[in-house]
Amino acid sequence: MGLLTVLKKLKQKEKEMRILMLGLDNAGKTTVLKRLNGEPIDTISPTLGFNIKTLEHRGYKLNVWDVGGQKSLRSYWRNYFESTDGLVWVIDSADKRRLDDCKTELYKLLQEERLEGASLLVFANKQDMPGALSAADIADILELPNIKTHHWQIYKCSAMTGENLVDGINWIVDDIAARIFYID
Repeated sequence: MGLLTVLKKLKQKEKEMRILMLGLDNAGKTTVLKRLNGEPIDTISPTLGFNIKTLEHRGYKLNVWDVGGQKSLRSYWRNYFESTDGLVWVIDSADKRRLDDCKTELYKLLQEERLEGASLLVFANKQDMPGALSAADIADILELPNIKTHHWQIYKCSAMTGENLVDGINWIVDDIAARIFYID
């Protein structure tokens, strides 16, 4: 029995997933996580390190790591890559001037060996803001259709209203489960 088979069987028993939530500062990562966890979102300050939340979702235990996105913290992101099953990339859809920076950082992540094979969920957040770009526009700007190394999906969402957050999490959970769990 190969190591991968043993690891798959171990994961299957645990039904546990490690999800890394990244994005530029002020994209709404912590708000997304708090909204998903049913916590109040009225006072959220910038994440200067990381937050970890364990969510129960459709029979799975999701360990979600929300890591600060300030430029000074991005070099530390690599400390969180180990054993990541899914990457949630959160974007401020209303901040058009930072989309190039957003694309650059995303593509750096996609080249990381320890994130190889991780499912990629892109949340086009802040759809409730005036001037927010559509998910299709963001997919074009980020050139998401060119990504062949990871399964990916983009969802327009709003962490403030909760729009499409559960749909996105459903997608990433299904995609990860199809890859790492055996179906009896």
